[in-house]
Amino acid sequence: MSARADLDALAAAVTAGTTGFNANIDMLRRSVDPATARPAAVLILFGVLDDRPADFSADAVPDDLDVLLIERAATLNDHPGQVAFPGGSVDAADATVVDAALREAREETGLDPAGVRVLGALPPVGLPVSNFLVTPVLGWWDKPTPVDVVDYGESASVFRVPVADLLNPQNRRTAVFPRRKGAHRTPAFLVNGVLVWGFTGILLAGILDELGWTQPWDESREIVPDL
Repeated sequence: MSARADLDALAAAVTAGTTGFNANIDMLRRSVDPATARPAAVLILFGVLDDRPADFSADAVPDDLDVLLIERAATLNDHPGQVAFPGGSVDAADATVVDAALREAREETGLDPAGVRVLGALPPVGLPVSNFLVTPVLGWWDKPTPVDVVDYGESASVFRVPVADLLNPQNRRTAVFPRRKGAHRTPAFLVNGVLVWGFTGILLAGILDELGWTQPWDESREIVPDL
C-alpha cells in the first residue's frame, strides 16, 4: 500500500476500534482523569514535501512524505522549547475537537485549513504535566500552503520533517530524564537539529509503529533532554 493508503487504513481501524498502539500510548491514556482534565487537540498532518526529499530512504514511505511540527517558544509556561504538533486547548467556540485542531494549526503556522483533508481522530491521550486530555487529529495535506511562525510568543519555529528521516535508525534515541522514583524513558527523534521527545515523541513513535513504518533501531542509544 501507499503511505496515504496506510494512513487511511489507520483512520478506518480507529473508527472500527481495532487499533492496538503500544504500551507508551496506553500509559498516556491512563495518565489523566477525563472528568477533570482540560480538552485539547493536536493536528498530525502528513503531506508531500515541497522543497527537499529525505536524507534517508525507507522502504515503508516515499522520500517526499513529511509531517508538520512546531518548536514551542521558550517563554511559554507549559512545555517551553519543546517540539510538538500544532494544537492547543479546545475553546468554547470550537464545535468539535477537529475544529479546535485546525484552528490552532492555522493560528500557529498560518496554514489554510481548506487544504487539509481530515482522515479521522485518534483516541484521546493524557498529557499529565498540564492535565490535558488531547485528541490527535490525523490529516492529509491535499493542498499545502506556506507555513511559518505566526506569533513568536507561541512558537519559535515551524518546520516540515521528512518521515523517512524520522524512521532513520541513526536519528532514533531513547530520552531519559530523572524522577524521584527512577529514570523515565520515552522514544525520541533527533532531526533538524532538534529533539522530539516526551508526549510528542511517544505519540509519534506509537503512530509510526501502528502504521508498520518503524525501522529496527537501537533503544540503548540514550539522550538526556534539556529541561
